[in-house]
Amino acid sequence: MENSLEKTEDAALPEVRIILIGGRWAGKSMSANTILRKERFECGRVRTTQAEVRHEVVEGRKLIVVDAPGWSSSPSLTEIPEGDKLRFKLNASKCPPGPNVFLLVLPIDSAFSVEHRTTVEEHMKLLGQRVWRFTMVLFTCGDYLGETTIEQHIESEGEALKWLIERCGNRYHVFNNKDKGNSSQVSLLLEKIDEMMSNSGGRFYKVDGQTLKIITEKEKEVVERAKERQKRVQEQRQERLNLISDEKKPNPELRMILLGSRNVGKTSVGNTILGFKEQEDGKRTANSVVRCGFVKKTEITLVDTPGWWKGFPVFDTPEAIKEEITCSMFMCGPGPHIFLLVVDADASFNAKNLDAVKTHVELLGEDVWKHTFIVFTKGDWLGTKPIEEYIEGEGEALQTLVEQCGNRYHTINNKNANDSTQVTELLKKIIETVAGNGWEYFVPDEKIFKSIEEKRKRTEEAAKLRQEQVKAKRKYFQGFRNELSQLRIAMLGQKSFGKSASGNTILRKEVFATCMNMQCVVGNGLVAGHQVTVIDTPGWWQESSRCTEELDREIVRGMSLSPSGVHAVLLVIPLDLSFRDPHLAALKEHMNLFEEDIWKHTIVLFTHGDKLADRSVEEHIEREHPALRWLVDRCENKYHTINNTTKSDPSQVVELFEKIKDMVAGNEGRLFCPNTSEVNQSISEKFSKSQLKNVLKNVLKQQLDREYKRRELDLMIGFRETLLELQDDIRGTGMSTKPRFHKQMAIGGMTKIKGQAKGTGHKKRDEKEEKKIEAKISREIEKLDMNIMKSTELLHSSMDILIPDFKGDIPTPIPSLVPSILNQEQSTGQLDKVLHWLSQLQVSTNVDNQLTLNFSQTSGYQSCYHLNPPET
Repeated sequence: MENSLEKTEDAALPEVRIILIGGRWAGKSMSANTILRKERFECGRVRTTQAEVRHEVVEGRKLIVVDAPGWSSSPSLTEIPEGDKLRFKLNASKCPPGPNVFLLVLPIDSAFSVEHRTTVEEHMKLLGQRVWRFTMVLFTCGDYLGETTIEQHIESEGEALKWLIERCGNRYHVFNNKDKGNSSQVSLLLEKIDEMMSNSGGRFYKVDGQTLKIITEKEKEVVERAKERQKRVQEQRQERLNLISDEKKPNPELRMILLGSRNVGKTSVGNTILGFKEQEDGKRTANSVVRCGFVKKTEITLVDTPGWWKGFPVFDTPEAIKEEITCSMFMCGPGPHIFLLVVDADASFNAKNLDAVKTHVELLGEDVWKHTFIVFTKGDWLGTKPIEEYIEGEGEALQTLVEQCGNRYHTINNKNANDSTQVTELLKKIIETVAGNGWEYFVPDEKIFKSIEEKRKRTEEAAKLRQEQVKAKRKYFQGFRNELSQLRIAMLGQKSFGKSASGNTILRKEVFATCMNMQCVVGNGLVAGHQVTVIDTPGWWQESSRCTEELDREIVRGMSLSPSGVHAVLLVIPLDLSFRDPHLAALKEHMNLFEEDIWKHTIVLFTHGDKLADRSVEEHIEREHPALRWLVDRCENKYHTINNTTKSDPSQVVELFEKIKDMVAGNEGRLFCPNTSEVNQSISEKFSKSQLKNVLKNVLKQQLDREYKRRELDLMIGFRETLLELQDDIRGTGMSTKPRFHKQMAIGGMTKIKGQAKGTGHKKRDEKEEKKIEAKISREIEKLDMNIMKSTELLHSSMDILIPDFKGDIPTPIPSLVPSILNQEQSTGQLDKVLHWLSQLQVSTNVDNQLTLNFSQTSGYQSCYHLNPPET
């Protein structure tokens, strides 16, 4: 976004333009009222849904205050709804010619974490880098400080808050909105704003005119498309209404299934429909649950299903969750009339979300979509805007989903459960949908249920066997176990799997930041009578291409932070995501950095224990992908489950310590202490091999590209010769002795020209027609001459790169391809030999017109590359 600074005519403006921005429920509206010294903005439980402007004279200044809607804690711009992004950019245009200051509102009674910093950064990006010059942090909940100064709070809160204050040029102020009678806090704020304006030379922030025009036009287009959709929906509803005759009364019973990702409000929708007023406990739905009730005279059977991770396709969802979703069809026999697909209207909906929805919904069968109805939750977030504007503004992914569901949707505000009209209207639309399906319900395939039941039986048997094996092994080692006063633990695992949160649970205090840390951190504490040391290491990426040598060395360094070694390595795996081959490959890659002995000291620590519900962890292991069973078996059945949401429960940590003691007894008291020198050497070899692999890939690709160019050049030369022969034939010379081996191929590409030349068969062509054809052929030859020249130059340049000539046994290295590897003396010789070998490979063509690399005359091995000659 283009922004500009525009100098005001008078450095001492009688007018001060202020915009309050920040997260939801930060206290923006209340702070705006404190500034204006009047209750001009509605606040409390009512959320600001659109930017509102108020004017007031305060202490000799004309204040124009804009209260902007609060943002959600979205970690990236891709998760912010498109409409919200556009409106956020337009906030600055609400107080023309532009705001003097943005007050970034932060509540003191909430921690400002790295995640909060990311959210602020992502939103400020929408306004451009220059916005920071006009931004001041306004802390609310000043009474929370007590005797502590705001400076002490900033220093104690952590690096994220200190970064924000510095980014705002150390401009900040504190409000206690409960003490509105204290006018001095407003006076001091206005003085700080005056000083800020003076230091900036009276400049202010202004939205670029062109950007403003583009955004305004986009909003108009969205409004127009929304109106068109509303019209289509009404027409479709009328068609379905016509199917409901007086004789055909609505169903006395409706069977419905709730579907959707996590935290979209499925359970709340169920409560709103059934009129249940009980307080929700905030726990995630782990099993499909049936609930029944009446809405007026209609009996409702509602099945609430577990949610999937938003934006994650079905293969990332644990098998147990997929089974619960699939089995929901059989919990409201003989079958559901409707599937309510719940989507939250306060978040973005992109292609990843669409893929996640489609792959999960289609677990239920092919015909599921004609029985599917979208329920948009968090309708309060829309304000006065119709849901159609959200659909049209959000983009193609959401529009595709709505179309897939036949334009059937409804909006609910679960916070306003007392409004019965929204449920009445929803049921009316559902009945219309059922009527449109001929009053038929969705018939589930009984074979699916039978297959699931058989799988469950096998899983339970295998889980019972594993439990017995673990129990017998632990009983055996308990006889050799010694009490340990100290426990030293290292945490390993993939990023975002829960290592840091688990470390905090073990130590029973917040030591590790639950964000993507890039350095090892050590925490200590007295837990259950043990002096415990926990080493939290950086997580690795699933994609090996994103892993760096520095990251691997830092992970390894964590082990050296306990010089005498560690009693246990906890390998963290989440229960709420499917553990598959890509995860296992990344895990093996990093475990292989250490000696083989590491596996004897490793326990798999499963996080998100609450996701098991009434299932055992052994059932989860047996039900999941074979990759997880391989890992558990590799760790010799050493595993433990932890729930980081119930840190007050010490029993799960005590049980973990008992398992660590059993493992130490099995290892005869030995600790894991890797040879750091050898491990670092293995890291060097790992990345040398990776670099070599990339080099070989590039060399082979260039070899094949060169051969492709050479063959293309041969074809053009042959085609040119054929055209010259054809030209001689037309001229009647018939004297050409040029080779004709390309003629058949070339003539195929000259159908049009030859057709003109031979169109009259054996009849004599007139001279004018012959000249016309000859001119066309001459132009084609000129084009070919130019293309042949270009291709020759390209071929020569590619041959320069590919070391066309070698002298002696060891070829000259290619600096442009392998600068980093050739600096390493030990690997240079081997690499050069490989490159020399590559340069000697013979490239030819087989009968299927594929380029082949012939590795040797005796091995019989070939590598094929499909070759489709370009049309000329």
